[in-house]
Amino acid sequence: MQTIAHIIAGLDTISVSGDLNQNIEQLTFDSREAIDGSLFFAIKGTAVDGHDYIAQVIAKACTAIVCEVLPTILESNVCYIKVAISSEFMGFAAANFYGNPSKELKLVAVTGTNGKTTVSTLLFNLFRSLGSNVGLLSTVQNQINEEIIPATHTTPDAIRLNALLRLMVDRGCEYCFMEASSHAIHQNRVKGLHFAGVTFTNITHDHLDYHKTFDEYIKAKKKLFDEVNEDAFALTNKDDKNGMVMLQNTKATRYTYGIQQMADFKAKIMESDFNGMLLNIDGEEAWFRLVGEFNAYNLLLVYGTAYLLGRTKEEIITKLSSLGSVKGRFDYIRSNNGIIGIVDYAHTPDALENVLTTINKVRTGNEELITVIGCGGNRDAAKRPIMAEVASNLSTRVILTSDNPRNEEPDAILDEMSKGVPAIHYKKTLRITDRKEAIKTAVSMAQSGDIILVAGKGHENYQEIKGIKHPFDDKFILYDFFQLYQS
Repeated sequence: MQTIAHIIAGLDTISVSGDLNQNIEQLTFDSREAIDGSLFFAIKGTAVDGHDYIAQVIAKACTAIVCEVLPTILESNVCYIKVAISSEFMGFAAANFYGNPSKELKLVAVTGTNGKTTVSTLLFNLFRSLGSNVGLLSTVQNQINEEIIPATHTTPDAIRLNALLRLMVDRGCEYCFMEASSHAIHQNRVKGLHFAGVTFTNITHDHLDYHKTFDEYIKAKKKLFDEVNEDAFALTNKDDKNGMVMLQNTKATRYTYGIQQMADFKAKIMESDFNGMLLNIDGEEAWFRLVGEFNAYNLLLVYGTAYLLGRTKEEIITKLSSLGSVKGRFDYIRSNNGIIGIVDYAHTPDALENVLTTINKVRTGNEELITVIGCGGNRDAAKRPIMAEVASNLSTRVILTSDNPRNEEPDAILDEMSKGVPAIHYKKTLRITDRKEAIKTAVSMAQSGDIILVAGKGHENYQEIKGIKHPFDDKFILYDFFQLYQS
């Protein structure tokens, strides 16, 4: 419990009216959660404006309101705080309410289109193996040491985020590794946090349904680097054509990593197969259990981050080389009759191309590469034909299917995907709307030694259709059909 005065101490306000010494029981921006003792943030969202619910939360005896536009009539028993941007103010206020937990541990953010989950999870597992108490905030799950807390968003809202960080600090965590999505950065969910480091993986076509243009998408990622404090480090991928853009205006100490160009942290792939790869990292060779050039970049970013957090080269490489892949990221299984199955979260053209290119580099060329791929509904539609084009160009057989159609018609999504299939590849491309049936068909077509890639959903254990999440796990379903069809 904190007073209003304490919560807004040191923060920029336009006007304040009412008793600042009242105690606040909770913070919320959801009118349905408002109770007596709440501080309600009226936030202008993409679909809903919290200012429309001010009267409703006051009727619930809400104690204080943060808003950008004051109501016409002010209630005498309510404290009103007018600010320039409510979502930005909420980040700083939430940090104050929870005692600024991000200052009590080393918080590192990972942003970029692909690789965020792999990098943040590997960092978590690495530092756990090094004996530290660690927190994780990721797409797959939030975690405090061994305790798993289900995740609903890639990056939680500012209130939930600070509550989790406070819990981590209270449980003795020294570090927290978090994914920072472009949505979260743009919506000010990470405002008020103190970062020990910010890192960048890569940036490719994604989320243009939200950001509208690729330039705006880049700016959202860059905002994280622009606003970080001077006592932090900023580590970027020098091989990505927009990697150095991230460092242009940052006050943090700048570092780079790369495979192709000279960088502060450098790696080279010496050998690679389906079991892993031999990497030379800063002159030290070791075998790692992850596959593909994209994972070489992920491993190098993990190495560089751990080094900048004070760990030695030897202990990082020793522990990192013993870690396995992350759930739903190049998740590899083999049937008893020798069919290889790979489940991967690849849901952008670049991520899909990376996975398929990796498979093609490792396979001998005599095997069939059967790709099962769909695209999510109510998301960036522009990438749908590109995804189908990538899959058909780099696979010997392709099955276009449903992903998470959400509130769109699955066949309408497949119509858009089909437009991207070059005429030369029509004969090798199937269209099966039912995802389970598509996986079953892929397994029934495969022979010993063939490779099946099921892409797009990765770790997800549901399929979202018309607002309902139905149980669905690509890896479990693939495994079940392996058992059914194995000879």
